[in-house]
Amino acid sequence: MTTVIAFILMFGVLVSIHEWGHLIFAKRAGMLVREFAIGFGPKILTFTKNETLYTIRLIPAGGYVRVAGDDPEIVELKPGHHVALDFNKDGKVSQIIVNNKSKHPNARTIEVEKVDLDHELYIEGYELDDEETKLHFDVDPKALFIVDERETQIAPFDRQFASKTVGQRAMQLFAGPMMNFVLAIFVFLLIGLIQGVPVEEAQMGEIQPDSPAEEAGFEENDIITQIGDQSISTWDQFTSIVQESPEQELDLIVSRGGTEQELTVVPAEVEIIDEQGDPMNIGQIGVTAAYEKDILGTITFGFEQTYETTKLIINNLVMLVTGQLSIEVLSGPVGIYDATDQVVQSGFTNFLMWTAMLSINLGIINLVPLPALDGGRLMFVGIEAVRGKPVAPEKEGVFHFVGFALLMLLMIVVTWNDIQRLFL
Repeated sequence: MTTVIAFILMFGVLVSIHEWGHLIFAKRAGMLVREFAIGFGPKILTFTKNETLYTIRLIPAGGYVRVAGDDPEIVELKPGHHVALDFNKDGKVSQIIVNNKSKHPNARTIEVEKVDLDHELYIEGYELDDEETKLHFDVDPKALFIVDERETQIAPFDRQFASKTVGQRAMQLFAGPMMNFVLAIFVFLLIGLIQGVPVEEAQMGEIQPDSPAEEAGFEENDIITQIGDQSISTWDQFTSIVQESPEQELDLIVSRGGTEQELTVVPAEVEIIDEQGDPMNIGQIGVTAAYEKDILGTITFGFEQTYETTKLIINNLVMLVTGQLSIEVLSGPVGIYDATDQVVQSGFTNFLMWTAMLSINLGIINLVPLPALDGGRLMFVGIEAVRGKPVAPEKEGVFHFVGFALLMLLMIVVTWNDIQRLFL
């Protein structure tokens, strides 16, 4: 149950912060945000605030921000339609009732002859019992369509995604991934505040019980100054030599309480999976780095860890695209849940680290120029910026539709691989 709660909270935070970025920059640009959704499928919880419907949906597989003009509108009013109109105190149309007109006895029913709800905001037509007198009604910019007693706010062109500048649209699309990187920096900073940051020198932190380090006589806060004939000044130097020396005797000089001591350790041979997804053997002695509390170091740690994790994920993504990594190394929701279970059992700090890494991964994947992802849509905005005019919406729609289908197929394959690894 702990893992389930942790997974739901982690998923909720990662998706919410991503979609919140889209939401904030859409509203800053004056776009009408119709819906902010966490998950897909049937609605579990809904509420409306400041023109936006907020929903939590059943299937925890992502989320979205639906901006006016960014998807097909639900209602298209045409000449010949019979609609009922309700008005606000300024005499402008505040409600356009499409059906169930009998439930609105005070509304005024007309047959539409001409309508513009994008630019000039008016409806012209005739009352059903008077086809001689043409009526003209101004429409409030925040008027509502009423269909099956459900309200949908109209979207004048200046509130639609397409009306905004290239820069505003690009920023609205980029803001989601950007917030995932911001979240990762914040989480790494939090980790630094909780446990401190690793010291640069080769200073011992925790000594694991029954490990080669304990057997060799290592103690917490020991500082390695020399291995064999090689001087050691950093933790990375120390770990590099240990990893390259499985089952080999190493003679070390250790600084302990101002005095030097000689210790001998034999690193255990441990199998790991390298960056190419292949097994390899390295040496380990069972120690962790020492940590210190340092505000400046914590800030640096937050940005450095985000940078290094980003670089590692991009490197793996490039190897996947070039065929150096197999698709079998990918994990879907099932694999991520299993990994989360293992991380949760290893401690809260590791869970925070895992959350930061997944946040960066989510940000990077969404920036890849693939259909239906933020990167794919940013690509079309970039093409528009270069050629001076947008790609035809029909062509862009086909691109995203086909790409989304392929992404769903990939998700099925990845999920099947996860199930095979876990249960077969």
